Amino acid sequence: MSGIGSSVRIDHAVVSGTFSLDGETHRVDNNIWVVGDDTECVVIDAPHDVDAIMEVVGERQVRAILLTHAHDDHCRVAPALRERVVAPIMLHPDEKPLWELTHVQDGEGHLWDVDLADGFEVQVAGTTLRALHTPGHAPGAVCFHAPALGCVFTGDTLFHGGPGATGRSFSDRPTLEASIRASLWQLPDDTVVHTGHGDDTTIGAEKAALG
Repeated sequence: MSGIGSSVRIDHAVVSGTFSLDGETHRVDNNIWVVGDDTECVVIDAPHDVDAIMEVVGERQVRAILLTHAHDDHCRVAPALRERVVAPIMLHPDEKPLWELTHVQDGEGHLWDVDLADGFEVQVAGTTLRALHTPGHAPGAVCFHAPALGCVFTGDTLFHGGPGATGRSFSDRPTLEASIRASLWQLPDDTVVHTGHGDDTTIGAEKAALG
């Protein structure tokens, strides 16, 4: 875990499971990111195991479940987590085809609760997370920029070592690189990148590598 600021902090854990798409299944380790203070928080992505997520959340009230995209290793337990903590799932609507590979509509015809869009802001514990629509790895992929914390949560859009994977259904490499240049390269170079898998990096380090 890492603390930032006097009250708002970022808590982190890693959980293991599987990722399945296009008839292939792979073992993966996913990062769990929770942003908040001692009383409230938001959860970024819901991979594999609700109990593991709740170990990071603790007794805090979850204000929202923010999904960077709808690959199954990022959203598989989102509905179960929503039931546990009674908080809305937020996802970009362009992710509907991927979401429906893992989840069906509920009895009311709902898929998730709140549509994300570029510039959508979520407030928690006195700080703001701003959604940046960064399609390419997935059509509705979103990064969450927290300016006051000097970081951005990139899901699978940008990793330590470069852009996320493409070559699977609903992904496109030129679109991904264009998204990164248009949205993420506009952030300060010292912005810490908290990824969906693996180690942190910075915008400046990845900008130098990708060009």
